[in-house]
Amino acid sequence: MRQLLVFHEREDAEKVAETLGEWFPERGVPRVVRETLAGEDDAEDAQWLVVVAGLDEAGLTRVDELVERHEGWREEG
Repeated sequence: MRQLLVFHEREDAEKVAETLGEWFPERGVPRVVRETLAGEDDAEDAQWLVVVAGLDEAGLTRVDELVERHEGWREEG
């Protein structure tokens, strides 16, 4: 299942993506994408997403801890 890791800051998303690439090298470095919130006119309100897939429960537990350290959260997508 695909997971979306959501961050307010691009720098946090990029750091997490790089770390995940190191932790799970067989998957490569995940993509970082920008998502503008519906109805928001200000580009500053955009969120940054890291898209990951295929992780087991142990992997997701590690991911959750990493994401929390960077003030983000995980959603299924």
